[in-house]
Amino acid sequence: MAAPPMVVFSLFGAGVGAGWVFDATCDHVSVGAAVRLQVPFAGPVSETVEVIGRIAAVRPPSLIEIVHEQPWRGRIRLRFEPDQGGTRVRLFAELDEPGLHWLMRRRGYPVGSLSSPNPRLGLLTSKSGPGSLFAAASDHLAVLAVEEINAEGGLHGRPVELLIGDDATNTSVGVAEAWRLVRAGCKTILVATTSATYVAVSQALAGCDVLLVQTLMNEGGAKGRLRLQLGERNDDQLSSAARPLMQLAGGRRWFLAGNDYIWPRSTHVVARQVLPQFGAEIVGERYATLGTRDFSLTIEAILASGADVVLSTHVGADAAAFERQCHAMGVRNHALTLAPAMDESTLQHVGKAASSGLYTISGYFEQLPTDGNTTLLNRYRSAFGPWAPPLSTLSESVFEAVTIWWQAVRRVGGDDPRSVADEIRRGRFAGPRGEVTLDGSGRAQQTLYLTEATGTALKLAAL
Repeated sequence: MAAPPMVVFSLFGAGVGAGWVFDATCDHVSVGAAVRLQVPFAGPVSETVEVIGRIAAVRPPSLIEIVHEQPWRGRIRLRFEPDQGGTRVRLFAELDEPGLHWLMRRRGYPVGSLSSPNPRLGLLTSKSGPGSLFAAASDHLAVLAVEEINAEGGLHGRPVELLIGDDATNTSVGVAEAWRLVRAGCKTILVATTSATYVAVSQALAGCDVLLVQTLMNEGGAKGRLRLQLGERNDDQLSSAARPLMQLAGGRRWFLAGNDYIWPRSTHVVARQVLPQFGAEIVGERYATLGTRDFSLTIEAILASGADVVLSTHVGADAAAFERQCHAMGVRNHALTLAPAMDESTLQHVGKAASSGLYTISGYFEQLPTDGNTTLLNRYRSAFGPWAPPLSTLSESVFEAVTIWWQAVRRVGGDDPRSVADEIRRGRFAGPRGEVTLDGSGRAQQTLYLTEATGTALKLAAL
């Protein structure tokens, strides 16, 4: 590049176009800062793949080192070297075996899992696409839970193998990946994706003797002996949050804004039923397609409505972009935001300034003061290091689901999906978030916590 190293170095993270290296975006180039990179990719789903990580080392103006977890675990080093009055930029990227397999599958090459005599558990998550922010720690937590299982001796002396699929936040990719897990011998698949993928996979596998467990928050509605939805329900979340949020906001006018797919739409329907019971008034509603980055029209409508509280049902990267724009356009001067799906991983990309006035409601947050959570956090950091994504209700739900599955397997003496489903459906289970009880219908009962964003973390809201 025809500029000295310090000038070129200072351009890193400036955003689309100006970011020059994979359109990198970050608030500041310093150790620990969250980074997102748009990597060119010639695959069937999109033209770019988002790499999500943190800056692990900086030596201005000669080095930036990034460690990342999505869509594979790796490291990127950027070196800036003087070269004939300008700068030569060298980029070194690491790719491990799971990352190589991910790339090959996304390019259409058949990378299957060899048959195995060991029992296999499937995890379908979003390692790419807009949902990759909230899924950042999901596979790590599944690995930790399976390690605990195998430390106990596994199933009848055989280790449980974890197989992971990536839906790319895309329903058709999710269905293809689910079939791959089924063909590999998974009798149970944990689905930690958007509800759109869960519904599509549920329909596609309707004739299979495979248990599907949706781990994270959902709207319910799945039917069948082999369908379980364990996460927080939107009616419980809104009923718990409505009154304290209006007290904090000093008003009762709500604006509903979210992504255009199943969970946001069902949550808005529930909001119109639940919120008026607490004296709330709905003053507006807008939807945006997954992958939207410009929310200015929605935000102008929010400001014009005089809303006191914004119910944001955006997810992942869309949620981060929406909150940053709300801050930039002055929404925080007039209204608080309740974002039920906001989690610590996404909050890292909202940033400290834009997180003020942001609340969420869930059954888990990283700073939850339970013995089980302290143990989990210590194991997680020990295994994956200081720059691994924070835990959240969306990722920790995967750890809980593996634990619940294993407790049921032990009780029934095997991994037959029907027996396991029946045992889970009528069980009581203890985990890092506390006790989770199922009522027989598959609905999970758990304590919900209203939390407030403070910088890039969540803490119990001061009511």
